[in-house]
Amino acid sequence: MRVVLFLVRVPFVLLWLASSLFCVATVYPFAGLQTRSWLNNMWSRMLITICGVKVQVIGRPVMTGSELWVANHVSWIDIFILSSVRCVAFIAKQDIRKWPVIGWLVDKAGTVFIDRTQRNSVRRVGEQMQAMFDTGQVVGLFAEGTTSTGFDVLPFHASLFEPPLRAGVVIQPVALRFYQGSRRSDLLAFVGEQSLVGNMWVLLGATGSRVEVEFLPPLPPSESQPLGRAEVATRVREQIRNAVMCSPTP
Repeated sequence: MRVVLFLVRVPFVLLWLASSLFCVATVYPFAGLQTRSWLNNMWSRMLITICGVKVQVIGRPVMTGSELWVANHVSWIDIFILSSVRCVAFIAKQDIRKWPVIGWLVDKAGTVFIDRTQRNSVRRVGEQMQAMFDTGQVVGLFAEGTTSTGFDVLPFHASLFEPPLRAGVVIQPVALRFYQGSRRSDLLAFVGEQSLVGNMWVLLGATGSRVEVEFLPPLPPSESQPLGRAEVATRVREQIRNAVMCSPTP
């Protein structure tokens, strides 16, 4: 069954990839922010449908204005799951930019890459985040800095909480919970030494994949700014961790 599903889904993924590359190369240079956001949202919905992943939104995502979404990180598909709700400009590791084809695509889609080995990288990324907030965009941050199995939340890097505090934008924690059928699962987790191809083999051959995306109560600037970035990072992580480690649906 896994092999059959994989063989059925792969052509659709390749078609999705080809159409996305064509559009990014030909339409993006002339499209405004609103059009690019609509396209990103549409492509994200298409990809998760092709991959057989059902997304269930819980809570109330803030759908207008500048905002920071902070989520736990389980797999590369997290980016598309969140962008299927609202177009999000993500902060991602520099390594992703080097991925064949996908790296170029997410770069052109507005992803900001951070290289933590470079001393001035955080400052540069902070400036780019500020520019995005100024244009009313949502910035997505995986503050763990890496992926996990999805059963717990790793410690947060607090440095990139500074730009949203300076900008005075709402910070909304988001908890991602992965299921296979009715059971919590780490099947789709992109962790350890697994390759991107290996993870896609698992994803495209899986059945019953479901992700709960729980939008937790947002933290307004009036509450976050007096705390400072370290305290905000701690508070947001605890909110997400509490939600990740419980399962409100069977």
